[in-house]
Amino acid sequence: MVIVMKPASNQTEIDEVSKVLESLGLGIHISKGAERTIIGVIGDKRLLNDVPLELMSGVEKLVPIAESYKLAGKTFRPEPSVIDVGGVKIGGKGIVLMAGPCAVESREQILEAAHAVKKSGAQILRGGAYKPRTSPYAFQGLEEEGLKYLKEAKDETGLLLITEVTSEKAIESAASFVDMFQVGARNVQNFQLLREIGRSMKPVLFKRGPSTTIDEWLNAAEYIMNEGNYNVILCERGIRTFETATRNTLDISTVPVVKSLSHLPVFIDPSHAAGKSQYVAALSKAAIAAGADGLIIEVHPNPKCALSDAAQQLTPSAFDDLCKDISKIAEILGREFKYGG
Repeated sequence: MVIVMKPASNQTEIDEVSKVLESLGLGIHISKGAERTIIGVIGDKRLLNDVPLELMSGVEKLVPIAESYKLAGKTFRPEPSVIDVGGVKIGGKGIVLMAGPCAVESREQILEAAHAVKKSGAQILRGGAYKPRTSPYAFQGLEEEGLKYLKEAKDETGLLLITEVTSEKAIESAASFVDMFQVGARNVQNFQLLREIGRSMKPVLFKRGPSTTIDEWLNAAEYIMNEGNYNVILCERGIRTFETATRNTLDISTVPVVKSLSHLPVFIDPSHAAGKSQYVAALSKAAIAAGADGLIIEVHPNPKCALSDAAQQLTPSAFDDLCKDISKIAEILGREFKYGG
């Protein structure tokens, strides 16, 4: 259930309603929109059977929530959320690009990649310090050494940082280095990890699993948001189908479907969807045309020498060409993307 407050309701009225709910042992989540404040009620709504909340000062109406994802859904927050990551707004009129190599491999590699993607218009540098891999013998990442290289790249370029975290230990190590966490597809339903990320209060890019339905995905996001962290950006990265021409099948319909169900921003990861660099540009442009709020793209100074996911990483030159095209598409759509940093 959500309690919709009147447009003219004041803080005292909001506090009084909150006190009543808390006295019954119910959880509350407050969302302040441009016109109204909405109070989400978490817990057994039967406790409210004898409480005339609708008669309390400042209350406009009570609205039951049919969806199991109460905080991620539009009933809780009708207008789209805009997530502020270090001054970069995600979810508004602007299109945001995150770019960089799949994994941080060396100081020289991440610095070269950072300067290249910054030059083309990326605002956030991606780079894996912790790399969960299918094979235990594959490159697993530089861990804290990689985080230090990322921080040096940020200091040189001014780019914000995002990296994947895979455990509570990784969260603790990465928190002081990066501006955003990424939850990879393998951990979409690692609920303990999601709770820990929720408690961190850091913005998070939350990827969809290859066999995860949209309903399951939104419910999983609820684990993060239920800890009080509403800074969640959803990211579609391809789902598993019978098709083998690409690494995964990019579900482009995710963008309009999720935007009809949720207020959270939606990103697309064309690199993991395609698995082949020659398809990344086309999928990227289709995603922007479909209304995605941004892209996370793998870019490596020398993809042929990459220690992970070499086939899907763009060269800096190919990324630059893509950014030029995105700036043109953004203008047609009435959105904003500044090519050239």
